[in-house]
Amino acid sequence: QVQLVESGGGLVQPGGSLRLSCVASGTFFHINTMAWYRQAPEKQRELVATVDTAGHTNYQDSVKGRFTISRDNAKNTVSLQMNSSKPEDTAVYYCNAKLYRYYNDYVREAEYDYWGQGTQVTVSS
Repeated sequence: QVQLVESGGGLVQPGGSLRLSCVASGTFFHINTMAWYRQAPEKQRELVATVDTAGHTNYQDSVKGRFTISRDNAKNTVSLQMNSSKPEDTAVYYCNAKLYRYYNDYVREAEYDYWGQGTQVTVSS
């Protein structure tokens, strides 16, 4: 069983910084892409940033230059450094991992999606 647990959410003032972390635990063969999503009230969940095993990253346009995603493959962790925060960054942030559960999944290239429980980020003065 695979679990993703986020931490680091909270209240931050506009222009301030916050760091989110997520650790994957349990039994699995390999984690491919890790990502952060967010969902604001009455809005759909949206992709914020992704990072692959090699460390290649992609960002939503609205967070480019402000957020940085990183991962530690040895520790199965992914982090999101949020700088220059804006009120529109307020949302529940979810950690996501696409992984191979077993070697057979790797052979078949069958990825599985896992999600954390979410952590609230509020940007407000």
